Amino acid sequence: MAIQPGAVRTRIAEELGLHANVLRKWIREFEAGRWEAKPGAPLKSEQQAEIERLRKENAKLKIERDILKKAAAYFAKESQ
Repeated sequence: MAIQPGAVRTRIAEELGLHANVLRKWIREFEAGRWEAKPGAPLKSEQQAEIERLRKENAKLKIERDILKKAAAYFAKESQ
């Protein structure tokens, strides 16, 4: 409920009988992938977490590669 667009988190926390800070902490943990469905059992498996990490790293490397391609093209053009 709290992560839906237009949701008022303080009102949702109040309806659930929670302090707004508790709900905020839960949302941060959920968005970071650290939410536990039950104590000691992570929502994401180790493989899912590794795949997510590798996808983020891959995206970063693609951006860096594109920047280097543009820089190489710029300097090649300058030297002519």
